[in-house]
This record gives sequence, structure tokens and C-alpha cells, in this order.
Amino acid sequence: MIVQYLGDEIKQEEMADEVILSRSMARPELFGLLVDKYQEAFVRKAKRILGDRPEVEDVVQETFTKIYLYGSKFETQEGASFSSWAYKILMNTTFTYYQKLKKRGEAQANVDEEILALAPDHSHRQSEKDNYKDVVASVLSRMPEPLARVLSLHFLDDKPQEQIADELGVSVSAVKTRVHRAKKEFKKISDSFQVL
Repeated sequence: MIVQYLGDEIKQEEMADEVILSRSMARPELFGLLVDKYQEAFVRKAKRILGDRPEVEDVVQETFTKIYLYGSKFETQEGASFSSWAYKILMNTTFTYYQKLKKRGEAQANVDEEILALAPDHSHRQSEKDNYKDVVASVLSRMPEPLARVLSLHFLDDKPQEQIADELGVSVSAVKTRVHRAKKEFKKISDSFQVL
């Protein structure tokens, strides 16, 4: 796909997200490429936690603002791509907003029941289950991004392992291994929470 910004043609598929971010520091109009690429996925992810609320768009907009403001601090590292960094900002922004809604009594976490089942259930009361949903959302935000991502893609986004493998550029067996490791990591972190 060739994108034109201020008279310059840019081949988006030839530029890594990290490069686009870096160049957008000097040429802010390039940041639109990242917004175009991630907007829909960010909205879907935020809706998983906040539900279908008009504020989701605000949270996503705030996320993009933070990504741009802190873009000069981003450094490519082994196993930490722009995508994982951007999703971490999205999740932190979403959970901060979620906590505000929760304090006002307007929200509860929207977490897939299969992930919820990984947390030990000591009670069947609805209020306790709501608390577990909050814990699950919190645990996911504390997991290493690659593991949280594969767990979220598989359980929250309901994607088949073959599709996840295509998206991540790995084999299906690698996805199965990552899901297994992610479940173990999830269990380890969730067991450390006193409320469980």
C-alpha cells in the first residue's frame, strides 16, 4: 500500500512501525500511518475491557497521544516491538480509565470466562466473580507482553491458533507452546494476589 503524506509517497509495508514512529517525530503527519493501522484493533481491545461505551474512542485517542508524546523514548529491544509497546500503553490507559469507572460504580471487567477459569474460584457469589474479572484484567496487564498478547488473542479475541500464527509470523506449534506458557505465567501471577 502506498500512502501519500504532504506530497511524499511512502510505501507503508516497507517501513517498520518503529521507523514510522521515529520519522513522525520530525514529520508528525506520518504518525497518521500508525493511527490508521492500529485504530480498529485498539478500539476492539478497549471495548473488551470497558464494554461498548462512547468513552472507548477517548481512551484510544489518549493512547495515541501518549504514544506520540513518548515516541522519542521508544527503543527497539529484543522481543519488544512497537506493537507490544503500543498495546501496553493502550492497556495501561484503558485500565486507568476502567478504575475511574469502577470507583463511580459504572463498570466491571469484561473478561472471557475461559481466562476467568484460570483464577481459582473460592466463591460462586456474583460480587466475587466480578472481583475475579478485575483480577484477571489486572493479571493480564502484569504479564510479559508476548505472553499476554498470545493469551489475549486466543481467549479474548477468540482467534484460532492458525490465525494467531499468521499474525505473529510463527508456527502453530509455537503458538500452542506460547499459550501453554502464558497459562502457566497467568496462574503464577494470579496465585500471588492475596484477594484470590
